[in-house]
Amino acid sequence: MQKNIHPEYQHVVFRDKAADFAFLTRSTRSSEKTIEWEDGKTYPLVDVDISSASHPFYTGTARVVDTAGRVERFQRRYQRK
Repeated sequence: MQKNIHPEYQHVVFRDKAADFAFLTRSTRSSEKTIEWEDGKTYPLVDVDISSASHPFYTGTARVVDTAGRVERFQRRYQRK
């Protein structure tokens, strides 16, 4: 890698406020906010709107939309006679 052209790769805490869930990972993201993690060290904090803890697909609350049935109903309702 060339020197001085890549962003710093560091430990960062991502927090999902909606689900009260946070995880520590490495990222190039940085933040002015900081948080003290479980290991006693202070890390940059990035707040996210949605994560695997609150996303409907991962929590099992996702709904499947029956688009084929809707199209067929529309065609039956507005078919030309």
